Amino acid sequence: MKTIKDIDVKDKIILVRVDYNVPVKDGKVVNDLRIRASLPTINYLLEHGAKRIILISHLGRPEGKFAPEFTLQPAVNALQKIMPEQTIGFYPLPNKNDAKTIPIPDYVKIALLENLRTNPDEEENDQNFIKNVVHSVNADIYVQDGFAVTHRAHASTDAIKNVLPVYAGLLVEKEINNLKKIIENPEKPLLVIIGGAKVDDKQPLIDKFSKIADQIFVGGKIASEGYQTKDAKIIVADDFDENSAGEKLDIGPLSTTKLSDLITDAKTIIWNGLLGYAEDPAYATASTITAEMLGEKENATTVICGGDTTGFVENLMKDHKNLNYSLVSTGGGAALEFLLGKPMPGLEAIAS
Repeated sequence: MKTIKDIDVKDKIILVRVDYNVPVKDGKVVNDLRIRASLPTINYLLEHGAKRIILISHLGRPEGKFAPEFTLQPAVNALQKIMPEQTIGFYPLPNKNDAKTIPIPDYVKIALLENLRTNPDEEENDQNFIKNVVHSVNADIYVQDGFAVTHRAHASTDAIKNVLPVYAGLLVEKEINNLKKIIENPEKPLLVIIGGAKVDDKQPLIDKFSKIADQIFVGGKIASEGYQTKDAKIIVADDFDENSAGEKLDIGPLSTTKLSDLITDAKTIIWNGLLGYAEDPAYATASTITAEMLGEKENATTVICGGDTTGFVENLMKDHKNLNYSLVSTGGGAALEFLLGKPMPGLEAIAS
């Protein structure tokens, strides 16, 4: 896979697809970990003499129309706070019928364009749209660092390959290397922790890892609703914490202890899916214990993937600075599709 480390970026204008799809409340970014995840690529480009870095991203699901709640202005403000030594510019998004150059002052080394998905041409994979984005900033090179969208055939992931040479950013490289290591050469024992609510979503992952994992632990709603298997390496939670109505909302202490023992012994661990109704702190016990054990585990590869799971861990990391993981994947659905070997247009564009 071609990365920014394979090219000379000196005096080049670099267009970078990032993932700033971050939680926003009252006009402020609630959790900036995804923005911070883009810093290694941004800093690498600056340190190697890039003339200017233009960032593009989406936020939410505006369905091709602009609304104030979908502006990336809060992301600009958050990035400015993280990088006070830089002047972060913010500019409108061109459309497929507008090829005008955006007048960006020389002192602006980093700029962000408005939300890609406020234009329907982004999700329609329109080549003219992304071509005009490129021309509006006079970009020389395209860097794909938004791993979370690499499973989408959108203009900024797929059509872009027909407009500019595409290279992987450092975040995409990190995501791919960690996920490939789990599939191709995991240090044993390999433990896979599966939670969540929908069996149909999780069964392909269970089937995939039943061939290579040493143990698979199943919790969450799929366990509480009676998930069954004849595979001896799959351990299903069988005791639960209940509310006053008898609803099973978290795995119980015996199952949590079993899982803790498996974590202690494992050398490679991948976790996808919360183990209980973690929106309520009363039923986040097992998920919290798991996150803390993984984050404090030394000499092991620990990978967190899936939107709800990574969001839970990211929130925990805000208050527990000692937690450290090999990868808290920004990928969400992209990480799961990569693990399952499904087509990844955004990665194929890098290889082309």
